[in-house]
Amino acid sequence: MSEATDTQNAWLSPEELAMVRHQVPLVYVDAVPVRTDHDGTVTHVGMLLRQAADGTLSRMVVSGRVMLNERVRDALMRHLEKDLGPMALPRVPPEPAPFTVVEYFTDPSISGFYDPRHHAVSLAFVVPVTGECSPTQEALDLAWFTPAQAVSRDIVGEMAQGHDRLVRLALASVGQLP
Repeated sequence: MSEATDTQNAWLSPEELAMVRHQVPLVYVDAVPVRTDHDGTVTHVGMLLRQAADGTLSRMVVSGRVMLNERVRDALMRHLEKDLGPMALPRVPPEPAPFTVVEYFTDPSISGFYDPRHHAVSLAFVVPVTGECSPTQEALDLAWFTPAQAVSRDIVGEMAQGHDRLVRLALASVGQLP
């Protein structure tokens, strides 16, 4: 008698997820939404205001898990639509390439990227957004900042879990770090 394996089930129960989080790194995507001018130069960076994993309110980029049998592009689109709304119109190429890989640890001193829930490996992307954004579900607000504002002391002070470093890396990857 053979065991049937359900390879299409992408959801774990809360108990199963807690068990996995304590035993293996999870794969995530981080998306830094940007507005660009007609030449493709980044003019604004979008950041969400939401409750972080540690319970505090923080400015963050779009982030979320890649599900079983889900393409990275599909995970990006799902999280961008969930957080920015269905009319955001993100421009994600057919075969997206991350600008960096980020490792989130339960100990903030390891990499500067922190998630108290688990160890996660995240592929990070800069994603131009051309449509109207309206934050949905978990996001309390979405604000757009110029590159200089996005790395200013005031805005960096509102970020947690290393997202300030992620925004700096994103801006550097497109030649827009002030």
